[in-house]
Amino acid sequence: MPTLLGQNQYGKAENRVVKITRDGATHHIKDLNVSVSLSGDMDEVHYSGSNANVLPTDTTKNTVYAFAKEHGIESAEQFGIHLARHFVTSQEPIRTARIRIEEYAWERIAASGEAEHSFVRKGQEVRLTQITYDGMSWEVVSGLKDLVVMNSTDSEFWGYVKDKYTTLKEAHDRILATEVSGRWRFNWTDDEQPAPDWETSYDQVRKHMLQAFAETYSLSLQQTLYQMGARIIDNRGEIDEVRFSLPNKHHFLVDLEPFGLKNDNEVYFAADRPYGLIEATILRDGCEARIPVDLTNL
Repeated sequence: MPTLLGQNQYGKAENRVVKITRDGATHHIKDLNVSVSLSGDMDEVHYSGSNANVLPTDTTKNTVYAFAKEHGIESAEQFGIHLARHFVTSQEPIRTARIRIEEYAWERIAASGEAEHSFVRKGQEVRLTQITYDGMSWEVVSGLKDLVVMNSTDSEFWGYVKDKYTTLKEAHDRILATEVSGRWRFNWTDDEQPAPDWETSYDQVRKHMLQAFAETYSLSLQQTLYQMGARIIDNRGEIDEVRFSLPNKHHFLVDLEPFGLKNDNEVYFAADRPYGLIEATILRDGCEARIPVDLTNL
């Protein structure tokens, strides 16, 4: 039986680009990791090895660096939009471009004197975006990963199903901690619409997400997750869908009785694995889910 070529794409992954913008003695940094994937009329390169429709991946790498100079990097999203539009409109065989970007944040170091060119790398989270363009419509999914948060109280877990294998004790005052991996999809889809202010949107989404985590008296991590997503949807009209993957970073009370000591919710063992993994999508009413269930592939 003959074989047929299925979905395929190619590009250059993880192009590290650092753009310094010099405003007199004050400098600004954008530090990105950009991955380009292109797809379209690529059957022949797979069937016969003809490269007639193939833009070299080395060229896509060079384009990333050239665009950092030509267009600057206003935001990860806007930079990705410039790249995706270029690849689709400049190369007839290319039908769709997908740009994935990780952004690493830097914080200015306060120092004596007028120069403002010293920075320390922030370690809180990695900012993410994925831009997909098919020549007609856009899909922008942004997000973050590696953001570790904790509530040292105002969290309980009880009333759950128990069977003969259940050993977990009910908790009416526990630590709730997680490492947030989240994505949110914008409802901006075509050039006729005004584009969001990408930088403001990211800052506001992050703010609402953290406020919901801090202000929710949690009876389950699922409840907290939903409140985080709902707060974003309720406050940011440019976003229709949010998906979170939240590992429960368990903190277990240490038994101090062998040492004649009472542990009054003070000393914990932080377990790194195994961990509960809570995942869910929160949608604006009337919208369909499009963010993949498995965030490892986004």
